[in-house]
Amino acid sequence: MQQQAHIIAQRLLNLYRQAHVIVGGWSAVNRVLVSESNDAQVIKELLNLPTGQKLVEHINNLKSGKTPMNTIDNDLLPYGGTMSGQEINVSISKEEIEQLKQMLEHFEPTLDGLNEIKNLPFVKNFGNDWIEDIKSSLAGDNVALAQWDNVVRTNRAYQMWDEAQQLVSETLTERNRAQIQADMPEFETYLPMFGDAGNELLSKLRTFMSSMS
Repeated sequence: MQQQAHIIAQRLLNLYRQAHVIVGGWSAVNRVLVSESNDAQVIKELLNLPTGQKLVEHINNLKSGKTPMNTIDNDLLPYGGTMSGQEINVSISKEEIEQLKQMLEHFEPTLDGLNEIKNLPFVKNFGNDWIEDIKSSLAGDNVALAQWDNVVRTNRAYQMWDEAQQLVSETLTERNRAQIQADMPEFETYLPMFGDAGNELLSKLRTFMSSMS
């Protein structure tokens, strides 16, 4: 039971941290947070995880009605709100935006295509906030925003690929198994994007889990 609670807690924390790239935003994430946190053991596990205390406070606010289901208090935003896209601390010129839009029109969802975007000087200037800050810079242009979402998906796909490769190369542990279970929905979403190699890696992850059950 404790192991299952840990898996659920890790999944909820992942959703909390990635709400900025999840379709439906906080409205979608908050519904899951409330529905899957009714077990006291899950809350206990959350309190033992990094930033878990802030998430528990947010969940309590949702359940009490203090925080509407489509939002989150600014003080409880993950990463201190640095990935919320609410503020842009680095300027980007109209010329740079036009350059980016031209590149987005021809973007290929490959590692080379992704690096070409990420290595643009004005993209690098945003640091770790590049995804949401560039998205904010493209606000109002639905075509460019859709193209940017393709960049975001590609970036996340390669992150999950790297994570999966690391997990299958490590010694089998219950903690790794719990991490795989928590992240399996994303593995199942992104790894098939890599064709046969991705499906083979996904199969290894599933075997990893079943070998320890």
